[in-house]
Amino acid sequence: MHTARNFALGLLAAAAVATASDVEQLKKDTFDDFVKTNDIVLAEFFAPWCGHCKALAPEYEEAATSLKEKDIRLAKIDCTEETELCQQHGVEGYPTLKVFRGLDNVSPYKGPRKAAAITSYMIKQSLPAVSTLTKDTLEEFKKADKVVLVAFFDVADKASNETFSKVADKLRDNYPFGATNDAALAEAEGVTAPAIVLYKEFDEGKAVFTEKFDAEAIEKFTKTAATPLIGEVGPETYSDYMSSGLPLAYIFAETAEERKEISDLLKPVAEAQRGVVNFATIDAKAFGAHAGNLNLKTDKFPAFAIQETVKNQKFPYDQEKAITLEDIKTFVDDFVAGKVDPSIKSEPIPETQEGPVTVVVAKNYNDIVLDDTKDVLLEFYAPWCGHCKALAPKYEELAALYAKSEFKDKVVIAKVDATLNDVPDEVQGFPTIKLFPAGSKSEAVTYSGARTVEDLIKFIAENGKYKASVSEKSEEASAAPAATESTTSEAAKQTEDHDEL
Repeated sequence: MHTARNFALGLLAAAAVATASDVEQLKKDTFDDFVKTNDIVLAEFFAPWCGHCKALAPEYEEAATSLKEKDIRLAKIDCTEETELCQQHGVEGYPTLKVFRGLDNVSPYKGPRKAAAITSYMIKQSLPAVSTLTKDTLEEFKKADKVVLVAFFDVADKASNETFSKVADKLRDNYPFGATNDAALAEAEGVTAPAIVLYKEFDEGKAVFTEKFDAEAIEKFTKTAATPLIGEVGPETYSDYMSSGLPLAYIFAETAEERKEISDLLKPVAEAQRGVVNFATIDAKAFGAHAGNLNLKTDKFPAFAIQETVKNQKFPYDQEKAITLEDIKTFVDDFVAGKVDPSIKSEPIPETQEGPVTVVVAKNYNDIVLDDTKDVLLEFYAPWCGHCKALAPKYEELAALYAKSEFKDKVVIAKVDATLNDVPDEVQGFPTIKLFPAGSKSEAVTYSGARTVEDLIKFIAENGKYKASVSEKSEEASAAPAATESTTSEAAKQTEDHDEL
């Protein structure tokens, strides 16, 4: 019996360990005190039924454990129980993550939802915009993140200090920034003030900036030097590559060995185009479906393609050809020189437009959407998207109202299957609805309201050139939350998370 009792106690202890959490669950009566007594808190507002929240949970737990020893606390709030608290903090979707430095200093969390990314982001948030460094703290600071920047100044050089601080304030979410005016320390690091050293855990280990301190030049240096020569596209890096402003060259391969082999082969091309084109490998077994978004075949690897991220143009390399250094160099050089035409995926132009909603494809996009004489409301949808299917009858009703109105020649209600047609617009989820006003096509307005006919009419009237308002004669649709299914790539669809590819 004694042995059985010990065994039972052991099971209870194991269960306690298994359920122990470094994430503090807060309620209305504990939230304020917790935020006030901790210097920095990351709070997740969630709902138990939310799929994205469930996917985040183990990552959030892992990050909480890593950050606890640094006195950075993670908390969670169940919005199905704490509705008033969640409303108080403006929660409109799940999960919502916010960084608290006290109750009056709140900012949205802007990083990926992976443990390593959460840990990295919160460590940067816990530091001042620029940390003052000494010979005793420099080595530890170098290890604060995968990329850190340290400026070396003369004591009297206020101009360089101010410029560096300005860049640090702008990029503090991305990198830790430190500074020192210790001349001996600069000498030990092999630089002469003023200079900036970017320390990194990859490639050559560090990069040095010795030009005149100009904010724009420092930003460009930082983004270029902080990007691996040939990195890896994945859930934690995809958004950074898309927001870099540089074209991205993808190397698709199914094994780590093959990705390394091709990376080593193409390294001279990547070095020659550093700061012009980013290069990265991508796991074709995990994310091979993404090749289809680049107009590549999804069953033939290895493969190579370039995406112009700003204009969302695709330049696939012929998959029937071998990937050789000489051929890829020529392909990339020609791309940079503007000698390669983008590949455009498009459905056929409809012979006739049936129904009140105008069907847009890539080949007639400019003619319809960019018609400068008309306000065009365009829905970007995916055939598999449940929210799009729910919207469809309301969207048809909206289109019918305008087709029968005095604005029939001034307002177009249109839709495009964004999975089968290349469009120049940034679309992060489905459905995405944008209004392209007549005379201001470059200033498209994204719709974020409830998906009712009445609210869409108000949106067109408020944002279109013609202020076109029509009467809704049909039965008023019930208000639906503006839920959105991600995303533009098949791999993201499978993971159902905006942070994924």
